[in-house]
Amino acid sequence: MTYTPAPEGDDSPAELLRERRMTAQRQAARILSRPLYRATLRERLAHLQEAAEAYDLDERSDVYGNGVVAALEERIAALLGTEAAAFFPTGTMAQQVALRCWAGRTGDRAVAVHPLSHLEMYERDALSQVAGLRPVHLTAEPRLPTPKEVREAEEPFGTLALELPLRDAGFLLPSWEELTATVAAARERDAVVHFDGARLWESVTHLGRPLEEIAGLADSVYVSLYKSLDGLSGAALAGPEALVSEARAWRHRYGGMVFHQFPAALTALAGLDRELPRLPEYVAHARVVADALREGFARAGVPWFRVHPEVPHTHEFQFWLPYGPDTLSEAAVRQAEETGTFLFASPWDERGPGVSYTEVSVRAAGLGWSAADVREAVAGFVARLPGGPVD
Repeated sequence: MTYTPAPEGDDSPAELLRERRMTAQRQAARILSRPLYRATLRERLAHLQEAAEAYDLDERSDVYGNGVVAALEERIAALLGTEAAAFFPTGTMAQQVALRCWAGRTGDRAVAVHPLSHLEMYERDALSQVAGLRPVHLTAEPRLPTPKEVREAEEPFGTLALELPLRDAGFLLPSWEELTATVAAARERDAVVHFDGARLWESVTHLGRPLEEIAGLADSVYVSLYKSLDGLSGAALAGPEALVSEARAWRHRYGGMVFHQFPAALTALAGLDRELPRLPEYVAHARVVADALREGFARAGVPWFRVHPEVPHTHEFQFWLPYGPDTLSEAAVRQAEETGTFLFASPWDERGPGVSYTEVSVRAAGLGWSAADVREAVAGFVARLPGGPVD
């Protein structure tokens, strides 16, 4: 799900509902997740000041990637167990650069990607239009490709790009055994492996391995510094020194050599210190919330609903209901406005006639919710749907 800003002065019902939702997110007394990207400018500046307290502010400011930015790169390389890492202003840029570098090395401009991956869904065809690469789809199923599908692909590819987790399929991860077998199948084809690890940080619990062992399966890894870590912005590309060195050259060509980047670097370092250690706790509590949602909707007599995946792989998952998105958004926002409890704070997206889903994220704000709290919130939400609770 992405949001495209509405034209200035747009007072359509959809835009008005979006504004109500954003206001309710800020004002809700109880909410499962309160990510900093929803914060005000004042709150973000306060977070930057707080993050800066853990760093030597008498050090000279970064200039074109040295100083605190270089310190962040070293920290990420150490966490992922790679030879080097390079900071990028965006993940889109980091991945385009990584994949074109690998294409130059393999001599094959075909990249095996999932049709639901960020590379295909949210980058406006940059893979082909900017990097000149050709996407190849190994499966249309809403999951990562299997080792058999990789091994038996009809056409060659130089790089296999795996999004871990696959967000648009429900933040899905393979098992550790499936992942290692998939990577091995790519190696059999002499392909390199790149991980789109925008949310790799929170994948440790499901995969049951430390970060460096997970990253060690791939030839290169991209990680986001704001999605789960609450940094202001930015990404990192990690891998062999030779690849990262070339990536830095392409970063310059792509316009990614920003003069000062200390706000993003400082908040990313703070996120590694504060949020990274808490992610396993978020994942564990997301499973409590998922179970309570199932219990609550079953008790309310709602004839069909779905938590996907059944046991969340990360601290985020999908929730599906048989209503249109406007109906569900109105019920969720009205509950927040009237009670201060915002159960479903993210937008709803229609996937088929009368069937919609939303993304549920559980972070620090949600740790105080018991299963009983979730069930109570479900009852209040269902009461605001057309027809109210089902007898």
